[in-house]
Amino acid sequence: MKVLFIGGTGIISSGCAVVALEKGIDLTLLNRGQSLRAPAAGARVLRADFRNSAAVEQVLEGQKYDVVVDWVAYTPDQVQADIDLFGGKVGQYIFISSASAYQTPPANLPIRESTPLDNPVWEYSRNKIACEELLLRTYRQSHFPFTIVRPSHTYDRSYIPLPGGYTDIDRMLRGKPVFVPGDGTSIWTLTHTMDFAKGLVGLLGNSRALGEVFHITSDEWLTWNKIYQLLGNAAGVEPELVHIPSDLLAAYDQHIGDSFLGDKAHSAIFDNSKIKQVVPEFQADIPFAEGARQIIEWHLADPSRQKISPEYNMLVDRMLENYQKAWP
Repeated sequence: MKVLFIGGTGIISSGCAVVALEKGIDLTLLNRGQSLRAPAAGARVLRADFRNSAAVEQVLEGQKYDVVVDWVAYTPDQVQADIDLFGGKVGQYIFISSASAYQTPPANLPIRESTPLDNPVWEYSRNKIACEELLLRTYRQSHFPFTIVRPSHTYDRSYIPLPGGYTDIDRMLRGKPVFVPGDGTSIWTLTHTMDFAKGLVGLLGNSRALGEVFHITSDEWLTWNKIYQLLGNAAGVEPELVHIPSDLLAAYDQHIGDSFLGDKAHSAIFDNSKIKQVVPEFQADIPFAEGARQIIEWHLADPSRQKISPEYNMLVDRMLENYQKAWP
C-alpha cells in the first residue's frame, strides 16, 4: 500500500509514520522540511510548500497513492485544494480534524462520533467543523472517499501538555506556583502519540472507514490537578497549584483563554467503541504517568530542549499576584 502523508513530522504524525513503516507500508512524506523532528527512517521525503499548488503538482507528477493523509489542513480552502488535487486519484483521503470540534461544553458524556459539532469559542475548532462539512457535501455529490479522524489532546515526549510548556515545569522545579484552570477537577483525556498511531494506521486502506468519522483517544481519565501533579512528580517535585477561573485567564490572554474555554475547561470523556470495532488491534496502553516520565526525562537530558518563555513567566506572575490580592 502506497501512502502519502502531507506533513508527517509533527507531534502526532511522526509516531504514525513510524508505525506505518513498521507495518510495511510504502510511505512518502511531503513537507517543507522545517520541523524539529527528523523524518521517520525508511520514509521517502518530498520537499514542497503544500500551499503552493504549482510546486506540489511538480513534485507529485507521475506519483500515485492508495491513501493520502493531510495532517496540516486547517481551513476549508485547504481541504478544497486537496479535493481538487486528489479527486478521482486516490482510494482514501484522511482528514485530520479535532475532538475540539465536538459540542462545547458537551451536553452528554461520554462523547461519541455522533455528538453534535459546535464550538462557539475557538476559531480553530470552527474551521475544522467547516472542513468536515465540506467533505460531507463533496461525498454526497461525488463520493469523494474521505475518512475523518478527530484526535483529542495527543502528546509525545517532546510536547508538554500545559499552557506554558517547559516554562511551567521550570516553575515547578524552582518552587514557583503554576496556575490550573478552574478548580482543576474537570476530567481530561491525554493520548500518547504511539497509542494514537495504532488506531490511525489501522484505518489506512480500510474499506470500513470510507465515509466515516472516528475519534482516537486514550480510555484513561485524569483531572487537571492530576495531570499537573504527575508532571511535577516525574520531575521530582510537588507542584504548587493555584486555581484560577478560566474566564479570568481569558481576560489576561486570549490564546490561553480560547484554548481552555473552547476546549480544555470542559470534561472530555470519549467512547472509543467505533475505532475498536473497525481496528480491533487498537488499544491505548501508555498511561500518562509513563508519558509524564518520558516527557521529563527527554527535556532534562538536554538543556537546549528546556525552552523558557520570559513573557509567559511575566504573565503568570502578574496574573497570580493580582488574583491572590483579590482572593487572599
